[in-house]
Amino acid sequence: MHVTRRIVLAAGAATLAGCANPTQPSATGQPRASAVPATKADLPGAKAAVRRGKATAAYTEAVTGILHSNLKPTPQNPAHPGYAGAVALAMVDGRITMHTAVGHALRYAAGPRELPAAERVAMRPDSIFDLASLTKVYTAILALRLVDQGKVDLAAPVRRYLPEFTGAGKDRVTVAMLLTHTGALPVGVKVTGLPDAAARRRAVLTAPLVPGGVPGDAFRYSSTGLMVLGQLVEKLTGKSLDRALADEVLTPLGLRDTGFLPLTWLTAAARAQRLVATDARSSRGLLRGVVHDDVCNVLGGVAGHAGVFATARDVAVIGQMLLDEGIHNGRRILSADIVRRMLVNANQGKRAYDADRPGRPSDHGLGVTLNQPWFMGRLAGPATFGHTGFTGTSLVVEPRRRLVLVLLTNRAHPNWSWANPDPVRAAVANALAAHL
Repeated sequence: MHVTRRIVLAAGAATLAGCANPTQPSATGQPRASAVPATKADLPGAKAAVRRGKATAAYTEAVTGILHSNLKPTPQNPAHPGYAGAVALAMVDGRITMHTAVGHALRYAAGPRELPAAERVAMRPDSIFDLASLTKVYTAILALRLVDQGKVDLAAPVRRYLPEFTGAGKDRVTVAMLLTHTGALPVGVKVTGLPDAAARRRAVLTAPLVPGGVPGDAFRYSSTGLMVLGQLVEKLTGKSLDRALADEVLTPLGLRDTGFLPLTWLTAAARAQRLVATDARSSRGLLRGVVHDDVCNVLGGVAGHAGVFATARDVAVIGQMLLDEGIHNGRRILSADIVRRMLVNANQGKRAYDADRPGRPSDHGLGVTLNQPWFMGRLAGPATFGHTGFTGTSLVVEPRRRLVLVLLTNRAHPNWSWANPDPVRAAVANALAAHL
């Protein structure tokens, strides 16, 4: 269970198969229904087509079965279901080979109180999830674009760009350390009770190092570091973080179902049918379309560590863009050189401090984690990269197989403490590893 990290932060079935152009929207702005799996004519040989078809069918069936099994209590989690609903998507060589949805996007009202069947909202392949800490990957991409543009030096102290980043020892924290979680910054920061947005932003920048922490010495997961990086992006782009993301990543990639503050850009019908609920027992009541992370919520719903909402298909495009060295559908987001640097372990030989997962590797690139069997299962390896989100989301990219795997669950609906999302993450990854 992820109790330690959450307490610190709080204190401060349908199946679709592949299409060659997964980001192409319909005329209504909704994702198109996926086409059928690749046929013999699509592949260099009939035997290859048969092998691919069998593997796709096998892992689609296996993953769908895993997802269904966690809609109710399991031997691993006997007291509660693992989640109310889930969506899983696999992409191989840029083609969607699996897209499965199970359960409900909304099952509980505030209280929590289980809703009558007629009032529940079914999960759909195009349901829109609160990505939680997957947001960190998007913030990292924006920061690395600034590196590409010559506006940021990864080795430079953060204070060069944000003079307000003050405190003992913080002059040694570099931009790269924010991306690799080696800046000795705390997990979270207290922003409640402050008089205005300026004071809350200042609290992020002035958060002290952890007791005994030495910048560059070890991996310590830090949402604070990505909050700082988000402010750096805002200062150097001259845009709010949500605007910078829309202008520099989402619009070029055609990702119409991704963004901060979804209640401001979704239609009423989409809000009713596609938004995935999270908590239903917090002091804020049922959360649906409002960020789950308490700190991000106090910061206005837009921050470098949390707040992005998206569909599985849109998340997969981000993974595919990085797999293809910064380009997707002819639009270059990052240079090939910076992507290669992004996906190399920058924490070689460093210790990892993680109370939630003792013994985890420290392996981390510039904004993505590497080689983490606890959620990547048997897809883990030195080159496998991705990230997770507290609400039950995850992205895994395995370059050798040219595989992008997105698993989005609403395990925080109605109560994040009901289930540990890691076993199902590993199980889904293992199912694909077994058949590819």
